[in-house]
Amino acid sequence: MKIVTIGILFMLLTASFISARIGGSDITFEVKDRGDVHFSHDDHVASIGLKCTDCHDSLFVSKEKHKKVTMVQMQKGQSCGACHNGKKAFDVKTNCNHCHKR
Repeated sequence: MKIVTIGILFMLLTASFISARIGGSDITFEVKDRGDVHFSHDDHVASIGLKCTDCHDSLFVSKEKHKKVTMVQMQKGQSCGACHNGKKAFDVKTNCNHCHKR
């Protein structure tokens, strides 16, 4: 009986560590004229401390389900521009090279 109990506790502990990992991976948005944008979940979640729900499902659903992101949308405070507005995080209007890498 002790072995079964220890086994169940081990499985629960392992499952909690697995589910605690940061979801998502790095995403590359291909931008022909300005240079691609590489989005890092680690930078936003682990380094800055955002929760998944800060962006999902309000700003983004998933890469597959999300419509194309444009600079015009961001400058109006949509998608990335909701935070990257110069108040919460650097401004998308004046910091192009921070995201667009050639």
